[in-house]
Amino acid sequence: MIELKVDVDPAEVGFDAERLRRIDRHFDGYLERNLLPGYLAVVTRNGKVAHLASNGLRDIEAGLPVETDTVWRVFSMTKPITSVAAMMLVEEGLIDLRDPISRWLPEFAQPRVFTTGSFVRMATEPATEPIRLWHLLTHTAGLTYGFHRTHPVDALYREAGFDWGAAPGLDLAGVSEAIARQPLQFQPGSEWNYSVATDVLGRLVEVVSGQSLDTFFTERIFTPLGMHETAFQTDPGALDRLAALYVPHPKTKVPLRHDEMGTVGRVTPTCLSGGGGLVSTAGDYHRFTQMLLRGGELDGVRLLGSRTVRVMTSNHLPGGVDLETYGRAGFSEAPYHGFGFGLGFSVLEDPVKAKTLASAGEFAWGGAASTAFWVDPDEDVTVLFFTQLLPSSSYPIRAELRSLVYQALVG
Repeated sequence: MIELKVDVDPAEVGFDAERLRRIDRHFDGYLERNLLPGYLAVVTRNGKVAHLASNGLRDIEAGLPVETDTVWRVFSMTKPITSVAAMMLVEEGLIDLRDPISRWLPEFAQPRVFTTGSFVRMATEPATEPIRLWHLLTHTAGLTYGFHRTHPVDALYREAGFDWGAAPGLDLAGVSEAIARQPLQFQPGSEWNYSVATDVLGRLVEVVSGQSLDTFFTERIFTPLGMHETAFQTDPGALDRLAALYVPHPKTKVPLRHDEMGTVGRVTPTCLSGGGGLVSTAGDYHRFTQMLLRGGELDGVRLLGSRTVRVMTSNHLPGGVDLETYGRAGFSEAPYHGFGFGLGFSVLEDPVKAKTLASAGEFAWGGAASTAFWVDPDEDVTVLFFTQLLPSSSYPIRAELRSLVYQALVG
């Protein structure tokens, strides 16, 4: 278990300690209004933890407090880890960013693309471009999520059992095959749409590496980095530390326990979801973000080359445009204005357009239960936020946290 604690005077790394305490007061206000069950925020600079803010309960009904070793469902914060796994295989020459994924996943050999119509009756045409690895990494493959509810293809996903998660009873191979049977929303590479692409990417990692996704993660990423509490299932001895999952009451906004999705992280999943299946701790995910901040290396362990990380955290949207220009409206774990997208991360291109105090070049992502992280290479800052409230759009937590962190950075 990684012990996470403040290990530097904030002033030594350019933070004003009193201003950092505004983070605590702000999110304590959420607790006072009974809007969140509990929270944990971690702010680092130069690799040192400058501030830990936590309060509230990891389990309201049991009266258990949030602690630094609390286990959280990180949902879509799984995606950057899967993206790192894929890029490790790229570095080994086993796959190329331009390769059609049908080379390893033959179910995607002849995708068809929606052209017009409705969920009941739609017209399609053959894809003019194969789905390539970089399309999966950038969410430009034409895939979608059933929960978007903005397009007829979304409805087909829901009918096939893909709403918030994988269709019941399917393993990752079955999920990939079922997704391949659905039409694409658009021609690969022509638009951006947040999607199940990273689940397909996880299956690609399995086939190319010859290992199950959980084995690859454990042997190639988690064990080398010392992330011993990050997995697709919480260790039985740590179940009492797994936070409960909540949704806001539709009227009062009081957190209500979500028992159905609360099984995530408690039981062995049928599908190893590279798009959203992991649980982790703040200490573990801190190790992952520090590896990224240092260009792919941490404590003598190198997972990726520094050039690879720079490419992953650059905007890959054609013409360098932002998600507002290139993306479809719908659910996203990042804002659209001023943000591009790299190979597994949102990338802040224009802080002025984004109306944020953060730095250009910041890369980030979040999870459905309102967890989030970002890495700011320019300021040598990483930030983590954990709670367990679905959906992540419930409150503007991420934008507020950015302001609270950067207003305290004075040196």
